[in-house]
Amino acid sequence: MNESVERRAIILGEYIADNKATVRQAAEVYGISKSTVHIDVTKRLSLISPALAKRVNAVLQENKAQRHLRGGEATKEKYLKLKNY
Repeated sequence: MNESVERRAIILGEYIADNKATVRQAAEVYGISKSTVHIDVTKRLSLISPALAKRVNAVLQENKAQRHLRGGEATKEKYLKLKNY
């Protein structure tokens, strides 16, 4: 694996673990695609740093459990805005 790819995976993993960020948030902050972030923190990171990968996986699982709530809030806000027009 390329050294820059390893470094990127570690940086992304630390960002997600420290900020409890979503894959989309990390992708936006670092200006790369969410697919790249996801591959880096799920597949590549487990080979590079298993301990960090475990921390990131915990955050990703928490985000996955909460995503239906965030989606519901977004839909609610959308229809409230439409109603006010």
